[in-house]
Amino acid sequence: MAVSGFEGFEKRLELHFFGDDPAMFPLGIRKLEFESLEQVLEAVQCTVVSAVGNSYFDAYVLSESSLFVYPTKIIIKTCGTTQLLKSILPLIHYAHHLGLTLSSCRYTRGSFIFPKAQPFPHTSFKDEVTYLQDTIPSSLCFQKASIMPSKSSSHSWHVFTANDNNTHTHTPTPYDHELFTMEICMTELDPILARKFFRRPEDEKTGDSAGKEMTELTGINEINPEALICDFAFDPCGYSMNGMDGDWYSTIHVTPEDGFSYASFECVGSVNGNIGHVLRKVVQIFRPGTMSISTTCNGFSNDIMWTQMAGAVEPLGLKCRSCAMDKFPNAGTVVFQTFTPRRKNV
Repeated sequence: MAVSGFEGFEKRLELHFFGDDPAMFPLGIRKLEFESLEQVLEAVQCTVVSAVGNSYFDAYVLSESSLFVYPTKIIIKTCGTTQLLKSILPLIHYAHHLGLTLSSCRYTRGSFIFPKAQPFPHTSFKDEVTYLQDTIPSSLCFQKASIMPSKSSSHSWHVFTANDNNTHTHTPTPYDHELFTMEICMTELDPILARKFFRRPEDEKTGDSAGKEMTELTGINEINPEALICDFAFDPCGYSMNGMDGDWYSTIHVTPEDGFSYASFECVGSVNGNIGHVLRKVVQIFRPGTMSISTTCNGFSNDIMWTQMAGAVEPLGLKCRSCAMDKFPNAGTVVFQTFTPRRKNV
């Protein structure tokens, strides 16, 4: 393990808003000027490198991960030594000027590879929780912070949720109880497969064209063939992509350097969807030495998720080593599973 290197593990922030003015919809937060988003990202210490949008949401590839903007929801995911939580106050400010009020907040992350390199407030989960509690409105009174363990002391899942006491977070649909968000974190990538995320010296390609080449070379475009993909390759190595399929997003980020290699995949899915295909494809693209899956869901038995996840990757040689579940007030249930190859001692 390298003494120091680029921190692949992302911090993820999801904010939901509500407004009483029907004229705000269907655009909502999407009405924010790009310059305002740039100021938010400046506080976080990252920039936009590529963007795409459809009728449901806008997706931005960042210099450190991704940003998704829906009418009443924002998801920011950043890696490295970014200061993600410093985006909250400016986002609340800009949303207020659009007639929108924060109604829920969710913050998640894995265990950093280089925790001592993180700046405040990401110096510890305790510091992050204190900062969140000091920053969000007091109306978000239903709060819970949890560190979900695994059998490995170096690999835990950190979750903080805060909600108000109303049910206006979003307009429910008949399918909401079937939906989940899946966050996959992978380390110790197969070095041969990881080499595909290095650019050739002096290839003279743009980040967009080199990214498109990586997407096709690695088979990432086959995870969801229906998705519109916005991809970007960094120089000399590294890769990010956002996928759009209707109102569902997916995103991949890769830090391929040997010694601290890391890749993440995140998507929205349905319990009745083809999650097995997605998981198998992701594992085949990266062949990780360790993998964790965090699934956030509402309204159905989590036993289904445990069985589906383990069953999908076991034929590929990965064994489920631990499984933890926790419930969050007005914020659903989180299942955290860890996997390693069957031949690997734990």
